[in-house]
Amino acid sequence: MAGYDLTPVEVPKVRTKYRTIQTPLPVPESLPIFEELAKSEPRSMRGQPPVVWHKAEDFTVSDRWGNRWIDWSSGVLVTNVGHGRKEIKEALKEAIDQGLLASYVFVHERRMKLTRMLRELSPDPCNYQVFLLSTGSEATENCIKLAKTYGLEKYGPQKKSFVTFQYAFHGRTMGAQLAGGMERQKRWIGHLDPSFIQVPFPDGFKNEDTSFDLFLQTLAQKNVKPQDIAGVMTETYQGGGPDFLPVEYAQKLEAFCREHDIVMCYDEVQAGFGRTGKMFGFQHYGVTPDLIACGKGVSSSLPISVVMGRKDIMGLYPPGSMTSTHSASPLPVAAAIASLEVLQKERLVEHAAAMGEILVPALERIQGKYPRVLGCVHGMGLVAGIQVVKPGTKEPDPETALQVNVACFRKGLLMFAPVGASGECIKIAPPLTISEEALRESLQVFAEAVEEVLGVQ
Repeated sequence: MAGYDLTPVEVPKVRTKYRTIQTPLPVPESLPIFEELAKSEPRSMRGQPPVVWHKAEDFTVSDRWGNRWIDWSSGVLVTNVGHGRKEIKEALKEAIDQGLLASYVFVHERRMKLTRMLRELSPDPCNYQVFLLSTGSEATENCIKLAKTYGLEKYGPQKKSFVTFQYAFHGRTMGAQLAGGMERQKRWIGHLDPSFIQVPFPDGFKNEDTSFDLFLQTLAQKNVKPQDIAGVMTETYQGGGPDFLPVEYAQKLEAFCREHDIVMCYDEVQAGFGRTGKMFGFQHYGVTPDLIACGKGVSSSLPISVVMGRKDIMGLYPPGSMTSTHSASPLPVAAAIASLEVLQKERLVEHAAAMGEILVPALERIQGKYPRVLGCVHGMGLVAGIQVVKPGTKEPDPETALQVNVACFRKGLLMFAPVGASGECIKIAPPLTISEEALRESLQVFAEAVEEVLGVQ
């Protein structure tokens, strides 16, 4: 996969209400920073557009040399309530001044407040509990652990299979990658645990068969008996798309899990806290998960993740045996409380839904001009993606996706690097605070970048 060129290029100057580009890109003065990082860090930490972030406010990101971009990344879907919110900064200052920076799992009051807030947002506040962690990978790992433990404790060692989907991404730790659906990410593991099973995801593009029959047929082909499945986990939408489940499929999956007492887990790490135009993305499907993994947008800033789920499952482990060093660490908890308060006070979930009614149709119009190259558009609320393919095929074209990404960067529109199994998906995820004016401006910039790369057709 091609990477970003660090050779400075003279680009047209830009100055609008939300965007400013006034230097070559990448900025020549920034190159020593990239060079030093290349000495100090593994190359796995490279791969994003070559901008040195200096300041981020609301839905814009600035460097120290006077350039400013409209942000379509949200710092990889983290800053749901916007970058640098004063409410979050004030909450952090208050917590710091209080003098509590670390707590292990000793109790502090904000931990009580945040877990109560999250439980009240859950599908069943009387029957759900909340476990705070640091990363999305930790959250999905705990879903795997709890589902397998539930099967073992209730039915015995034969109920151990854990079913997930092809192309799924659940994190970078071992359990999360065993559950993930990208085979190249598992090569380092060597001998794979055969209890982890993947089935096709019904995205309607890479896999045109969106029937639940395919789920059942695949299990039968792999000799997996429903009564031996401990858990099923799906992302609310697959992050490499975003690709959404058909509603009927999601409901049939829930019925299947209920019939066979399978723990149904939803990975909401990307989708939660308003991203799709509902507080949680699974609410679009009319289902009730047994376990929910959350992360990223919980705090819109500092590292914190969440597992929410049924009391009988969450309570399987005795005191002290399911914890983490930074569970409910005071500063991330303070940030999360402030972020949730802003999210609800400013009705940003509803705003995301309204902006999605502008974003997705606009992207569909752009895709409609180049249907042989822009394979499909999927989106909901303020998350969307376009699959870039070789002309007239479904073969991924990561090089062209990167060219569009770079063209946007040079015009003052910032995204993270293209995603997907081959880097073919142009992913769009601005902060939920983005104004209609800024969204329409950024869509115009995107359309211009696409035309610049693909030509007038």
